[in-house]
Amino acid sequence: MSKIDLISGDWSDMIFAGRNQSYGAYALRKGTGRRNLIAIIAVIVLAILCQIGLTIKNIADEAAAKRAAMTQIVELTALEQPKKEAKVEQKQIKLPEQVVEKVKSSIKFTAPVIKKDEEVKPEEELKSQDELMNTKTAIGSFDVKGNDDAGGEVLKAKEVIAQPEPKEEENKVFDVVEQMPSFPGGQSALMEYLSKNVKYPVVAQENGVQGRVVVSFVVERDGSVTDVTVVKSVDPSLDREAQRVISSMPKWIPGKQNGQAVRVKYNVPVSFRLQ
Repeated sequence: MSKIDLISGDWSDMIFAGRNQSYGAYALRKGTGRRNLIAIIAVIVLAILCQIGLTIKNIADEAAAKRAAMTQIVELTALEQPKKEAKVEQKQIKLPEQVVEKVKSSIKFTAPVIKKDEEVKPEEELKSQDELMNTKTAIGSFDVKGNDDAGGEVLKAKEVIAQPEPKEEENKVFDVVEQMPSFPGGQSALMEYLSKNVKYPVVAQENGVQGRVVVSFVVERDGSVTDVTVVKSVDPSLDREAQRVISSMPKWIPGKQNGQAVRVKYNVPVSFRLQ
């Protein structure tokens, strides 16, 4: 017996040979091969489409993960506020002024007495300009001190010493300084610290709450973290967790102004995202 192609309709002709072919069963069996072929092709196409859909989904998931990682890096990079050139006001210090009291009394002038018969010694004679230039005697001025009428004390110049400017208060908190405070190890270390220590509150997870909490704090002169407050709230449970993590941070490298450590205000965003 020759092989029968089940896809073709020849086998139906063999079965219904000499029978009533106008019966619906003949037409149904006659188109079975064509329907089977269409079904096989549809299954193959559907399988290919499913495979393409899974591939596209995997690519989209990888792209979303990369975007989320880049967003977190950008957020943590933005923690460090832009450094602005600190304007140092140069104040002119007035030099000490001298106040000299007016002379209340003058020195009495006594006219020299010249005797007619007294001989003028050679050394007392007036010398010419050339003789004065050749002489070894120093010619200069001398100080004449007068006496005050009241106490007889020599008048002296009294100096007024400029008082040094008072130093800035040690408790002053700066917003921007020449050298901003930094987390030990830099931004990458801060990112790692936050990812390891932030614990997502169970209540927020159950309620599907997520967002970014901005926390403000002060980096003291010794690097310790104080005055931790929430400046941008999302949910009470998330706010408390962000405050807890920031308060438990290790000491920072303090900020400096004019070469000295000062207190600096700093802001850090803490992101909470549901996976």
